[in-house]
Amino acid sequence: MSIERKVVYWERPGKEHTEATLKLALKAAKERDIDTVLVSSTTGYTAEMAVGVFKDSGLNLVIVTHATGYSEKGIQKMSDETRVHLEEAGCTVVTCTDVLTGAVSAGIGRQRPQRTDPQEGRLPWIVPPPNVIVANTLRMFSQGVKVCPEISMMAVDCNAVPSGKKVVAVAGSHAGADTAMVLEVAESSRIRDMKLHEILCKPF
Repeated sequence: MSIERKVVYWERPGKEHTEATLKLALKAAKERDIDTVLVSSTTGYTAEMAVGVFKDSGLNLVIVTHATGYSEKGIQKMSDETRVHLEEAGCTVVTCTDVLTGAVSAGIGRQRPQRTDPQEGRLPWIVPPPNVIVANTLRMFSQGVKVCPEISMMAVDCNAVPSGKKVVAVAGSHAGADTAMVLEVAESSRIRDMKLHEILCKPF
């Protein structure tokens, strides 16, 4: 037995595909009886658009932000006002450590050590930790294909979505959205239990 499904490829990545990507995610969720959609949103641009697209759909909308300090020390890119507005619109908003490109292991790889010890300057640079290797492998498909499973694990880790649930996840290439996937989610500590079922759309 086989299943044939349509995949949409955008000619190039970019936020101009945000609305179309969200509409594809909505359509897929309805067709597959999926009741939860996860949306990656840094500042709230994609999340606010998702609120409009998913209005009156009856679906659970979970917005996943970057961790505080991800790009700048002590800075959370989504404002408190935006978070409150999204929650008032019925969204669940999750802020959690970025499990593939954040946390202590990624921080060690990103921050060069203080070279106070003469011997330290002779040591080879740190081998990328496993989570970064996984992230870079997924990026071979697209940035969004990396982010979709990442936000799925983040949502489960924060108890916003139960492990084993099938969801549609939406992400993009640094701004907006251009990638949507169907996944069976799992905790980051059980990453091998995750199932990446379908890519609905992505940059070519």
